Amino acid sequence: MEQDITEVVMHLALQVAVMLVAAKVGGEICIRLFKVPPVLGELAAGIIIGPFAFGAVGLGSFGAIFPKSPEFLETGAGVPLSHELYSFAQIASVVLMLVAGLETDLKQFLKYAGPALVVAAGGVVFPFFLGVAATVLMGFATGWMDPAALFMGATMTATSVGITARVLGDLGRMDTPESVTIIGAAVVDDVLGIIVMTVVVGVSASGSVSLGNVAFVSAKAFGFWLALTAVGILVARPISRLIGSFRVAGASIALVLAFALGAAVLAESFGLAMIIGAYAVGLALSNTRLKHELEEPLMALYHGLVPVFFVAMGMLVDVSAMGGALVFGLVITMLAIAGKVLGSGLPALAVGFNSLGAARVGVGMLPRGEVALIVAGIGLTRGVIEQDLFGVAILMTVVTTLIAPIILVPLFRKSGSGRRSDVSGQKSTATPGHAGSSDRA
Repeated sequence: MEQDITEVVMHLALQVAVMLVAAKVGGEICIRLFKVPPVLGELAAGIIIGPFAFGAVGLGSFGAIFPKSPEFLETGAGVPLSHELYSFAQIASVVLMLVAGLETDLKQFLKYAGPALVVAAGGVVFPFFLGVAATVLMGFATGWMDPAALFMGATMTATSVGITARVLGDLGRMDTPESVTIIGAAVVDDVLGIIVMTVVVGVSASGSVSLGNVAFVSAKAFGFWLALTAVGILVARPISRLIGSFRVAGASIALVLAFALGAAVLAESFGLAMIIGAYAVGLALSNTRLKHELEEPLMALYHGLVPVFFVAMGMLVDVSAMGGALVFGLVITMLAIAGKVLGSGLPALAVGFNSLGAARVGVGMLPRGEVALIVAGIGLTRGVIEQDLFGVAILMTVVTTLIAPIILVPLFRKSGSGRRSDVSGQKSTATPGHAGSSDRA
């Protein structure tokens, strides 16, 4: 028995080592050769070395590095990775969302909450409806309340805060009204997308699609997230002082990570996604001194763990299973682009932006990034969607993440205000080359 455990640990250690190297090599290629976010290289690396590609090739007596899990071989559904490796990747996703919450400027978000909420609402409703409709009309779901259709819609609602913020920071435009609105709306989109996903999982698990059940699951999801966030914000400063009183080295990073993991477990126990709990903890602590104290150690942990999550997401992709859904994938990708550009851009016109500002907001909301991958991954592992639809979600995520910076850069370099008027007193443009304090994302 001890030998078996030793072999499991050795195999897991080798897998993580290979994934980290592949992630960094893939990210380096993306940055050096293609000037695109490294997350795309991490996803591609996962596809290449995963159990559906070279990872399944045997290496003599050692066997395959990334063999398909016995459960997947038996049923053809669920996670093709081992329980140990997938669990490791889920811990990495908790770190990812903890950092995302900490990087959110809560005061700035509240300042532009009105326009951001309007933009976010359009950026959720339009893509969700288009995703559900396309899935049903193209024969990949039996009806409008089919969990597969709802999950595709949920995948299309997300917006990547990190990718857009990085582009805006590099341009020195983090303090423009468009940028603040984009970041605020992207945060709301992520939360709404996760909650939509939670509702879909709840409906799928219960097997009921009654309006009463949907309302109950929605109220439960919103209620838990709001309660957890509110309580977190109320106790954030006392918690920060308590953690600060520890003299043992590394207490801050260890205890905050413990709180994030505990909140993640609590969220899961309520039938929600673990990442909701982790994000709520990060958001609650974003206005405390711990945010700056944790920046260096937490980002070191982030860069060491989070790439494993994205590589693992790539490993879930069976490219051969996408053959029958390639046309559908292209359709979904085009609708995902239109859904965000129009769904967020048109509401931006209604809250004081001109056509240039609305275009900046719409394109800034375009990249799906990590939250879309998390939503799609949960859908696959819960058995709600199959490999073909998961591959479609990956294709949509990669394309929108790739083209958003290409379009966004010239839009922000174009001179001129993005607002119809400056009645709020907020500057309409920032001095090029000067990034706001949020460009660490």
